[in-house]
Amino acid sequence: MPTITDPPPGPLSQKLAEIGTAIEAGFPAKELDRNLLIGTWNLRAFGGLTDKWRAEEKDSPKRDLFDVLCIAEIVSRFDVIAIQEVRGDLRALRHLLKKLGPDWGVIMTDVTQGPEGNDERMAFIFDTRRVKPSGLAAELVVWIESDGDIRSGALDRQFARTPYAVSFLSAGRTFTLVTLHVVYGKNAGDRVGELREIARWLARWAEQEEDWKHNVIALGDFNIDRRGDPLYDAFTATGLEPAPGLNDVPRTIFDRPGKSSFYDQIAWFTEPGKGPVLDLAYSAAGSFDFVPHLLEGLTTSQLSWKISDHYPLWTEFSVRP
Repeated sequence: MPTITDPPPGPLSQKLAEIGTAIEAGFPAKELDRNLLIGTWNLRAFGGLTDKWRAEEKDSPKRDLFDVLCIAEIVSRFDVIAIQEVRGDLRALRHLLKKLGPDWGVIMTDVTQGPEGNDERMAFIFDTRRVKPSGLAAELVVWIESDGDIRSGALDRQFARTPYAVSFLSAGRTFTLVTLHVVYGKNAGDRVGELREIARWLARWAEQEEDWKHNVIALGDFNIDRRGDPLYDAFTATGLEPAPGLNDVPRTIFDRPGKSSFYDQIAWFTEPGKGPVLDLAYSAAGSFDFVPHLLEGLTTSQLSWKISDHYPLWTEFSVRP
């Protein structure tokens, strides 16, 4: 039986090299003591794995060893990346970390209980050569006596999938990443309360972190439909603003030209009067479209179960002295 650290068969090895070239062209290069690359990726149902180089028609799950190699190629371009939809079954995640090697670490939550939790975890994967955890790891819990407006009955007004905050240190800069996966619900209205309360909580909490000179960045799958709708307004109500370079990039492999979703975001506070302004110097942002390189006879739906239905998003910050 093959393992994730074995060389893949010749044709797959060649394909992986081609994908690596495309990824290299689609991401900024890591530069020691000069930049910081932060990303987010909703990896669809990232749980089980078929221990074959290529899953066959009868196999389940459809994600296989070659798929994890491709995911590892993308993840390796980041200094730290937030991953949503890591499931209770950690098989695919363990294989991914094996492939990335001993210089990579992971910090994650336990699975969220209940039907809306969807057996999901929040995780951060990071390159320990460039990023170190700086001490804080916390799940976002609402004070029940507050005036929040999370919809009635949602785990006694807690979040369906608890947002997760972890602080990191890189090149002398401390930053706290808060990742979340907002419940989709039956309609857009089901998301407004959760988004608004997350924005309020982040604004209050970020003010406390400002005393410690910590940068706060929110990232993950916010399930926002588009700029200007009630969901977007709820998300930005307290001053959070998405990375400018992400305004026009598609979020999912099912997006159509001119009708892109805003589901996934990387955002921070930009106005001094509304929250602590980021003192990391923003450089650029984008996404990586893996579909043209990996579709090869698959439907987009089939590919979504092997890689993901979401694109990875990246942001680059300067950490030059």
